[in-house]
Amino acid sequence: MNVDVDLKPEAGPIPDAADAVWVWGVPFAPVTLDESVAAIDALIERGEPSYFITANLHYVMLTHEHPDLAAINRGAAFIVADGAPIVRATRKRPAALPERVAGADLIFHLCELAARKGRRLFFLGAPPGVAEEAAASLTARYPGLQVSGTACPPFRKLSDEEHEALLAQIREARPDILLVAFGQPKGERWIAENHRRIGVPVSVQVGASLEFAAGRFARAPRWMQRTGLEWVFRMLQEPRRLTSRYARNAAFLGRMRLRESLRITGRPPGEAPARER
Repeated sequence: MNVDVDLKPEAGPIPDAADAVWVWGVPFAPVTLDESVAAIDALIERGEPSYFITANLHYVMLTHEHPDLAAINRGAAFIVADGAPIVRATRKRPAALPERVAGADLIFHLCELAARKGRRLFFLGAPPGVAEEAAASLTARYPGLQVSGTACPPFRKLSDEEHEALLAQIREARPDILLVAFGQPKGERWIAENHRRIGVPVSVQVGASLEFAAGRFARAPRWMQRTGLEWVFRMLQEPRRLTSRYARNAAFLGRMRLRESLRITGRPPGEAPARER
């Protein structure tokens, strides 16, 4: 897997909520990948428990379906756009999103930052064995990287005792960054509920990023990433799990684009334009 990590941004400003670019009900920070890394470093320097969100089209759709996610979004330090359709939706706006910030790229940039500045990481979730494989691969790739712990809880509701033991394990590891792979929106909900109790400066739900880092899945070619076709590559890798999900995403995207079109033309829903009458 080729992931270029050339720039070494220092801690930068944490995105201001007042500057957020709203896309279909979700406030996105107008930041690049490198600016995101610098902002995460600033959150670590601040030292207070916080979390940010990498929101793709699926997460935006989930925000529409689950009202509790709006409060979780408001509680995030910032939200980055991990989806080409989200970025494209802002291109004709006065304030646009500069680029897609893919979680599968971000994890490597965070590991480079952590190795260079002595930050500690903890990997939580993903299928059995993935966190350990990702830790081994990433520490080999980035000399000096400290993965202070991994955990793979069972895929069921934990008992109170198991939950408390998991929180204690994370606290004892003292990570600066917690990467959670519980799936959406379970991961975002878990982080929002527990980030203050574990005291980690930065937590984030990373989806399949640990599996990419472990080598379980390959990233799409760069041309597919640039043209917004990475979803096709991913669906071919996991057709049983992802086909229905991407179909729902496509239907949601169609509804959002229709809504925007009607807003621009000033027509009420269901009313045909003059040339169609």
